[in-house]
Amino acid sequence: MKLVYLGTPQLSVAPLVALLDAGHEIELVVTQADKRRGRGSALVESPLKIAALQHGLRVSHVVADVLAADAELGVVVAFGRLIKPDVLAKLPMINMHFSQLPRWRGAAPVERAILAGDTHIGVDIMALEETLDTGPVFAEELITIDDNEYLEPLRTRLVDVGSRLLVDQLANGLGIPAAQVGEPTYADKLTDLDFAIDPDGSAVDALRKIRLHRGFVMLDDQRLRIHEARAVQLQAPLKAGRVDKIREGGDVVIAMGFGDGTAIVLQSVQAPGRPRMDALAWHNGLQRHTPVVLHKPDVQ
Repeated sequence: MKLVYLGTPQLSVAPLVALLDAGHEIELVVTQADKRRGRGSALVESPLKIAALQHGLRVSHVVADVLAADAELGVVVAFGRLIKPDVLAKLPMINMHFSQLPRWRGAAPVERAILAGDTHIGVDIMALEETLDTGPVFAEELITIDDNEYLEPLRTRLVDVGSRLLVDQLANGLGIPAAQVGEPTYADKLTDLDFAIDPDGSAVDALRKIRLHRGFVMLDDQRLRIHEARAVQLQAPLKAGRVDKIREGGDVVIAMGFGDGTAIVLQSVQAPGRPRMDALAWHNGLQRHTPVVLHKPDVQ
């Protein structure tokens, strides 16, 4: 088919490559405009734009440009903007969405699924409508979310499944989509509050935040990011927020207690202005004579 493709982040690259490998003609790629990042003034291209140019594809930042392309269908994967109705009226579009709709419509479906403790998540190929993730579904595939699975590996699995599902669906014909059934839930954009770990809470809640790669807690007046951690059963519970060395078999590890009596082992952490490091090395470097106690961040 002759297609236009709309996307922006890294996760939108693999489906584009899969379409090219399947023999589809990509008449135009539309992505978000270059952005200024960091302290410098240089503009940074989106991951999709970089990949599209590497494949010799024409790139635009203007959605309306799709109407001048010789295309039969638009494919949207994590574009980041709603498509206006006048464009949709002239060119039908389908969207790859990473949830089992109508659960988790919106900006952060995978993150919200992890935070909610969902055991399954879907990839849907749906008709694009003016309203947010409301279109009928052409194809859907569910995968299990492992208890200890972090965000990026889960996203990678979803992209692999979605790329295959998209190619298969186009090869076999889109067919007639089915309306979404059930009560919608919304995956609101994440804020600092979603990553803030509360030591008075539970290890389960903390680990879900850590699995998003951005979970953090406070040591004195500084943020401590916890990159990796795992659940642990202690013979005697630690007080909420207390961090201490424990023996686990023949190894010494760093444990943190929570208000409900549960605990986690800190595996890697990062203090402000410091590189990511092993939690035991971090703890040894503190050289404190009083117990280390972590606190809940004061965020709204």
